[in-house]
Amino acid sequence: MLISMNDYLKFIFSKKIINFKSLLVLAIVVLGALGYSYRGLVIAATVNGSPISRMSIIRLLEKQSGKMVLDNLITEKLINGEIEKRGISITKEEIDAVIKDIEGQVGAQGQTLDQALAMRNMTREDLITQITVEKKLQKILSDQIQISSSDIDKFITDNKITSPKGQEADFRKNIENQLRQQKLSSEANVFITSLREKASIGRFVDY
Repeated sequence: MLISMNDYLKFIFSKKIINFKSLLVLAIVVLGALGYSYRGLVIAATVNGSPISRMSIIRLLEKQSGKMVLDNLITEKLINGEIEKRGISITKEEIDAVIKDIEGQVGAQGQTLDQALAMRNMTREDLITQITVEKKLQKILSDQIQISSSDIDKFITDNKITSPKGQEADFRKNIENQLRQQKLSSEANVFITSLREKASIGRFVDY
């Protein structure tokens, strides 16, 4: 039996509608599954079915500490720019050595590094970032943070402290590290202020 062109077109069109509906249903199912799987990207929690969006958390966090975080990121970018300009590099071995030293210190207090970081609401990645920035500053300011033997002697005299017998070398080394850290903190503030004054910094968010 011959089928008319009109009937044939109706048949084809109905097939396309069925296929389109099937694809639409499939798309809705897939999007629904993806939405459920990745709901944490948009919604942080629900309370009795009422959602708390991640955006509301981000707004609150920005309001509370946005300025500080932005200032830290600006400072880090300025330091990285200076490091690149001077051709200074920080190796993984240098970072690992500092982490090992910190692990030894917290271990002596009966803690693991992860426990100590958790108490400070930090991750290992946060620690590595902090160590890296400090190492960069140490290399940039190496000439300004040198500690002499006379500096150590003066500190001991001024503070009227006595070296434990048999531990003189470690005692002086600890004082040297403490004095170098103090100098680094002071010189870093001066250096960063200088970088900020010379840099062109555009702020597009007002905290």
